[in-house]
Amino acid sequence: MEAMIFAAGLGTRLRPLTNDKPKALVEVCGKTLLQHSIEMLIKNGVTHIVINVHHFADMMKNYISNLKYDIDIQISDESDLLLDTGGGLKKAIGLFSGKAPIMITNVDILTNIDLQKMLRRHIESKADATLAVRERKSSRYLLFDNNLQLKGWQNTKTCEAIYVAEKSGLSQYAFSGIHIISPNIIDKFPSDDVFPIIPHYLKLAATHKIIGYPHQSDYWFDAGSVEKIAEAEAFLKNN
Repeated sequence: MEAMIFAAGLGTRLRPLTNDKPKALVEVCGKTLLQHSIEMLIKNGVTHIVINVHHFADMMKNYISNLKYDIDIQISDESDLLLDTGGGLKKAIGLFSGKAPIMITNVDILTNIDLQKMLRRHIESKADATLAVRERKSSRYLLFDNNLQLKGWQNTKTCEAIYVAEKSGLSQYAFSGIHIISPNIIDKFPSDDVFPIIPHYLKLAATHKIIGYPHQSDYWFDAGSVEKIAEAEAFLKNN
């Protein structure tokens, strides 16, 4: 199984912890966020991981080169230009086999999600992309119909919204920063070098099967801020 860890971000919400290191190397319970992500993927059967780097890229490359995991780890180098999530995935595509679904996670996500179960759902439903989602408080929601097919997005603070189909009867879920894509949509990526992945999924949803995968019973933390890291540490120490 193949996976990508988005680890190139600037980590601005984690300052001052990221003043002298990349977000991926911030520690939670004695392990870096990158270690947590890698070990979560290995636990779920992943044997090939691609990690993108930009912020403190040389530090990241050196750290990754010294990791002692018995799997194949490759680097997608964005030192010259931060490509956002969609552009980062597009640049890294050549480092994958092109024959199997790719699991993707943000490096600042801490969770015990069962990715094997999520992958089975992705394959059985013949989805082009499967997005892990939760019912939680957020300012931005993905909107799904009764079959959990992506039909829109809304920002409750700005009142911005995008609809792929009818507005009625849609359910709100917050994106968990974890998704699976099938190789067949790789050639549908835009020609731009820099672009976010969620707006691209919304465009694809009009003609492709983009589904949600609720995982309410799992623990989940977005460790992208100092406050959230404290919450995650407290939970993990007690569980």
